[in-house]
Amino acid sequence: MGEVHAEAFLLAAGVLLLASLVVSRLGGRLGIPGLLLFLGVGMFAGSDGLGIQFYDYRLAQALGTLALCFILFQGGLDTNWRLVQPVVKRGLSLATLGVLLTAGVMATFAHFAFGFPWLAAWLLGAIVSSTDASAVFSVLKERNLGLKGDIDPLLEFESGVNDPMAVFLTVGLIELIASPGAGVLDIVPLFLRQMVLGAVLGVVLGRVALWVLNRVQLQFEGLYSVLTLALALTIFSGTAVLGGSGFLAVYIAGVILGNADFIHKRSLISFHDGLAWLMQVGMFLTLGLLVNPRELLPTAGLALACALVLVFVARPVSVYLSLARARMPLNEKTMVAWVGLRGAVPIVLATFPPLAGVPQAQTLFNVVFFIVLTSVLLQGTTLTLVARWLRVRETLPPRAAYPITYTPTGHNKNEMVEVEVRPGSDADGARIVDLHLPPEALVILIHRAGEFLIPKGATELAAGDSVLVLAGGEELTEVRRRLGTAG
Repeated sequence: MGEVHAEAFLLAAGVLLLASLVVSRLGGRLGIPGLLLFLGVGMFAGSDGLGIQFYDYRLAQALGTLALCFILFQGGLDTNWRLVQPVVKRGLSLATLGVLLTAGVMATFAHFAFGFPWLAAWLLGAIVSSTDASAVFSVLKERNLGLKGDIDPLLEFESGVNDPMAVFLTVGLIELIASPGAGVLDIVPLFLRQMVLGAVLGVVLGRVALWVLNRVQLQFEGLYSVLTLALALTIFSGTAVLGGSGFLAVYIAGVILGNADFIHKRSLISFHDGLAWLMQVGMFLTLGLLVNPRELLPTAGLALACALVLVFVARPVSVYLSLARARMPLNEKTMVAWVGLRGAVPIVLATFPPLAGVPQAQTLFNVVFFIVLTSVLLQGTTLTLVARWLRVRETLPPRAAYPITYTPTGHNKNEMVEVEVRPGSDADGARIVDLHLPPEALVILIHRAGEFLIPKGATELAAGDSVLVLAGGEELTEVRRRLGTAG
């Protein structure tokens, strides 16, 4: 009987994953975010749909936490520090002050409009206060907007580092509800310990992970994927056990690894990209199964009002105030405010109150779920339209799919990058030999009008050519300068 149950479970999991991918493909053509469809598949398969019974909040919370660990790690791997560094101060302001302001506005509205007790109102605000890394990362990839200025790196950095603040506020408020005699100042040391330990251990363990990847000699390449899984889990859980923020630590460790050279880097990043998508699909399916659509209807009015206040008041207020001193055009700030997507993190955090025995926890969970649905549906489907309206969208040139790949060994500083020949540059109309490129720089391939050319010294470059170059840091800078693309 146990084997039958296991097989039935695996069959259900496989069918739900396949269904999610199919509807995601169809939804992409209609401009509907995949995350919303994953939730929809889970809800359709649940007790009010196909009848799958799932009410285990503890298991859902555990699965959500595990998924967020790998999603944040992959987000860190994909973060280009050179692009993010100029926006770190702004991102940290959004991730701390912005989260607190969002929670405060939502708490005030829930208290005065619907009579929530102050602590319960603050708990609702805290749960929905952070933008969701999985939602932001996936929707930005789906839309491929090419947002101008610092919008893209700011959004990705904010969504990667603001979860710890929301988790801290949620846990701290649950403790205050459980201990009426405790004061707000009693949870301040908890916040400082989590943030400081999370940041420090993220940097230290990230560098240790880099050293391990480049020093450990494994027999098979596939084992390196297992090694990175073990490192990410160890960094996340080890930091949490020591009292720090595991979410912050694993994201920082991912950033350190993603901006360094290590063995099998390209294949490992590709592996974690696929794993992050699997985690997102699985997490949203699980959370969808946890909800009964019939239970959402009694709280629909309250939830819709909270969702609209979050989208049109709380998020913009928190962004404008957090970025008040930032030299950033108003239209770019407005776009940042609009991409304040809520996703799995608020739903996972909403499983904390039922497990802690907080009064009316089920109502709170349903309200949060409805808010997330509204956020993804309203904001996620209108990103392209709003970006065009605010004039912050730029067309990204199509990237050539080169027939060769390069895997750094971890023992050198070379990179293989694509450099475009700009009109009017010294390289436009010049032969490669006449450019006097650094001898350490190797021109590997040229992409021109949909075709690939094998470069020779006498090959004449033209504006619009994409040149694939293998070079180190200083040599690469010189190549970009010679081709007219140095910024």
